[in-house]
Amino acid sequence: MTDTLGVGIIGYGFMGKMHTYSYASLPFIYDPPPARIKLVGVCAATEATRSLAVDRAGFEFSTADYHELLARPDISVINVCTPNYLHKEQAIAAIRAGKHVYCDKPLAMNATEAKEMAALARDSGLTCQVTFHNRFSPALLRARQMVEDGFLGEVISFRMVYLHAGYTDPTRPISWRMQREKSGGGALVDLGSHAIDLVRLLAGEFDSVNARLHTLVKERPARAGSSELVPVTVDDLAVLTVEMMNGAVGTIEASRIATGTIDDLRLEIHGTRGALSYDLMNPNWLMAYDDTRPGLAYGGERGWQRIECVQNYPKPAALPGGKAPVGWMRFHIASLHSFLTNVVEGRPGSPSFDDGLAVQRIMDAAITSSETGLWQPVH
Repeated sequence: MTDTLGVGIIGYGFMGKMHTYSYASLPFIYDPPPARIKLVGVCAATEATRSLAVDRAGFEFSTADYHELLARPDISVINVCTPNYLHKEQAIAAIRAGKHVYCDKPLAMNATEAKEMAALARDSGLTCQVTFHNRFSPALLRARQMVEDGFLGEVISFRMVYLHAGYTDPTRPISWRMQREKSGGGALVDLGSHAIDLVRLLAGEFDSVNARLHTLVKERPARAGSSELVPVTVDDLAVLTVEMMNGAVGTIEASRIATGTIDDLRLEIHGTRGALSYDLMNPNWLMAYDDTRPGLAYGGERGWQRIECVQNYPKPAALPGGKAPVGWMRFHIASLHSFLTNVVEGRPGSPSFDDGLAVQRIMDAAITSSETGLWQPVH
């Protein structure tokens, strides 16, 4: 390991802290890490947040103007961790400044923005990657291996849900995530983008979509304790029926008002030779059904197998051991490790900005379908 990568993070809210934690964890989790990491600069809106980033996380300096990060020759990597409506401007500026970019999901506000970003990333020769961190669960990495090896045969059908309950309280104040002009969408964009990316990864490309987007809580307080109500302009619940290019059909549901759920991402895929099942709330296991095994008297050899994926990341992953239970934060660390390895080895990001564009096109088609009540082609 000889490379030293200077990092600048734009936005130091929840995701900015998560990305910073991932950088700080790399020397402990990977032996060796892909590079030495230097936390150079952070951009945040308030002085209190900027001081927190410097005093506690160890950034060398902070600023309210992200262009100061781009001007620094000792910063080679930019993390975009801001609200969705800022992604395009900031990521494009970073690429034009010659920086590698790690951008939180969704890539942009819509496919038009994402197309411009993806084209620039492609032509730049830089590593540009989207934070679809759920790809980096060991169970889903194993599922991808099995799909590529033909375990499923031809995909027939799937069902995917991503359910949260954080927006069930109607007194929860309005935020940028509930305003379409700043977020681009609600549950579809916030949670559905992850679900759509995983379906593409494991079941193939989308052909068309029929979607219904619902806003259950139509007004929310302007701020905590306020009697002033502000319109909610995004969906709380998105339900999609989709047809794939390979002929498979499936459903995707994304909800931020699913009472009784926590972070419930569940996927089932059925093929001509087998089936796979995954549950984020039980992430240590991948369930697999091999339909090619003989079904003799009393069941023969058929049945669901529970594969012990736990934390079996390949080397150079070193800490904790492969038998330790895995969790959400570890997926982010693995995602960032993938990005930095791509930077050091001069490869494009994966998931790339083109992957982000593909997800954006599907979400745009879903929004149009909900508005028209009609099936909408994706391409």
